[in-house]
Amino acid sequence: MYETTEKVERAVLVGIQLPHDEWPLEESLNELESLVATAGAETVGSATQKLGRPHPRTFVGKGKVEEIIHLVRALEADLVVFDSELTPTQQSNLEKEMKGVKIIDRTALILDIFALHATTREGRLQVRLAQNYYLLPRLRGMWAHLAGHRMGGGVGSRFGEGESQLEVDRRIVRKRIDTLTAELAKVETERATQRKSRASSRIFRLALAGYTNAGKSSLLNCLTGADVLAYDKLFATLDSTTRRLELPDGRTMTITDTVGFIQKLPHTLVESFKSTLDEIREADLILHVVDAAAEQREAHMQAVQEVLEEVGAHTVSQLVVLNKADLLTKEQLALLAKRHPDAVLFSSLDGAGTEELFTAISRLADAARERIRVLIPFDKGNFVRLAHEQATILCEEYTEEGTILEFYATADLAARFAAFVHQDRAQERGEQCSNK
Repeated sequence: MYETTEKVERAVLVGIQLPHDEWPLEESLNELESLVATAGAETVGSATQKLGRPHPRTFVGKGKVEEIIHLVRALEADLVVFDSELTPTQQSNLEKEMKGVKIIDRTALILDIFALHATTREGRLQVRLAQNYYLLPRLRGMWAHLAGHRMGGGVGSRFGEGESQLEVDRRIVRKRIDTLTAELAKVETERATQRKSRASSRIFRLALAGYTNAGKSSLLNCLTGADVLAYDKLFATLDSTTRRLELPDGRTMTITDTVGFIQKLPHTLVESFKSTLDEIREADLILHVVDAAAEQREAHMQAVQEVLEEVGAHTVSQLVVLNKADLLTKEQLALLAKRHPDAVLFSSLDGAGTEELFTAISRLADAARERIRVLIPFDKGNFVRLAHEQATILCEEYTEEGTILEFYATADLAARFAAFVHQDRAQERGEQCSNK
């Protein structure tokens, strides 16, 4: 019996440096190499070029195309990956120039990784929708990619006279997009119902956001004792996971892990993952998790802010969590704390910084709510129950007139207790009730 191993594709990376690029080309290609490795291929070489703008026909100049062809032959590569999204025309022209070599761009590579890591029905639907949006304008000359989805010969396979194969393919993909959109709409309705239920419970909602591989899943596991899979890979998490979080002061919150972001994140993915990203937009507080040891840490943070703005979550309060602090020296940590004084240094490896993180979360949660004191008559016991279910009780006393409660509450919940707001002599003297 012979063992067979699947051939690992050999990739050549191609990138260009434009005048206004914020990322150094070397760093961007290093990230692209990590993406290629995540997808299961091996990087064997690279080619770069400085340009004022991408070449409209082949993305890079004619001479650089010839150089890439020679590099591919010399290294026996079978895959060329471009670090930016190619137009359909550029991809088609490059495929003609590099006969027999697969040409993909950064967007296609990310979509492939997403397809590899999607595990839930919603995740798979979202990825397939993004893939079809990407495919639609690139169908010319790609009919073979859809051959497996077409009907066989015979009855029912004869399309209208004069209808080209390209038109047939476009119709198939558009129909697939409509079907996927309808299926996702059902899933999104279920998710929206779940979010509405959590919102109506008045439980404070945390959402994790950050650059891919910043350690969000590890942080979630560390704080909640959950067993969410956490890998040292790009885009290890695609499907959002919500867990209960118990703070030391007794209050309960929910915390949701979400898909990681990346520079040049394809817009089709942002659109397709709308329901997942809504978890961030509708949170009360975003924990912006940052890989503190990453060389491009500041650029990662900026890329995350751009995506948050794109999904309408930039107005939500944020707390920066500088994760992987265990990888830094004391001097580096001091400089980092000075640069980001409002951030929390944290290590998912050993839990260092957990107390400081909980304190910061509590402080920001309190700032988002009102502190009120009420006197609830004994015949209104349902309001006492409501306060215990939906607020953070600070203290509770029993008097002849009824129950005195002091608690933090959201504005809409506080409004329901407006008729019971109470200020007694002890409070006027600045004292707090002692029974909790």
